[in-house]
Amino acid sequence: MGIKKFLKDWTLPCAIVAGSLIYLTFYWVPQLDAVGNTLGPIIDAIFPMMVFCTLFSTFCRVDFHQMRPHRWQFGVLLTQLLLVALNVWIIFCVEGNLWQKILWESVLTCIIGPAATAAPVVTAKIGGNINTMTAFVVLSSFASALMIPAVFPLLERGAGLNFWSAFLIILQKLAVVLIAPLALGWFMQHYAKRICAWIVSIPDLSFYLWSVQLSVTSGVTVRNIVHSEAGLSLLLMIALLSLVLCFVLFLVGRSVGRHLGEEINSGQASFQKNTALSIWVAYTYLNPMASVGAGCYVLWQNIVNSIELWEFRRKSAHTEI
Repeated sequence: MGIKKFLKDWTLPCAIVAGSLIYLTFYWVPQLDAVGNTLGPIIDAIFPMMVFCTLFSTFCRVDFHQMRPHRWQFGVLLTQLLLVALNVWIIFCVEGNLWQKILWESVLTCIIGPAATAAPVVTAKIGGNINTMTAFVVLSSFASALMIPAVFPLLERGAGLNFWSAFLIILQKLAVVLIAPLALGWFMQHYAKRICAWIVSIPDLSFYLWSVQLSVTSGVTVRNIVHSEAGLSLLLMIALLSLVLCFVLFLVGRSVGRHLGEEINSGQASFQKNTALSIWVAYTYLNPMASVGAGCYVLWQNIVNSIELWEFRRKSAHTEI
């Protein structure tokens, strides 16, 4: 019973550790190479389906009538734009130093990325508003799809980045894992109400589906770090800076929320990032080593999420006494 409660209370850290250990086991045991080579493409193929199922189960709970713009959403987006501009200025200042440029590009990939598609899952678990958070995820995805092709050609002029082609590619990737489950969730609420009610009745379904997804993401993150060409000192600096950034975005988001309403949502919207997209754009348009920043960030943001969940449970238990 104690182990079951521990796993329930600390699902996210357990998922991170499990995914990391599974990958390292395949990495360290030569006899598993063949199995790993077979499973790798399969996992890559089904991962978008895992994201789709997680969001679909979440969107079955969303009240679509409540998905309207709020002041805090534009406050978070404005803060993101200012931080992107500051980061780009720093990169221009260190243009002649390759390692410093990679370091700050790794930070930029985290800042410029959209809010995580799974952000509504955690927001709902810590007392936030799942409806306005879902609306923000859609708004944030569109904003990032505009910023990435506008900013990256300034940094890597040889990347051959065309604005409209990059914009459409990014929207296409987001449509598969965000717009499609959102539309299906709306359809189920209106035309398959019994099935929708059954999905909603399963306790914490979205959260546990996301935990499985997080386990896979953690394994991929460890793989990217292990196979990175960056030296140990650069890896440590990227990891440290991404940790600092995680807390900065969290605190800035909470501050914006305190002034504009919905502090919980604002904090999650600011710091919980779609790191899978950030890793992809770093590999595609920047120095591939910059993707390590988003890889480290996914670990830090889910540790913060775990602390938030623990704090919310503690306060809820205290209130009930």
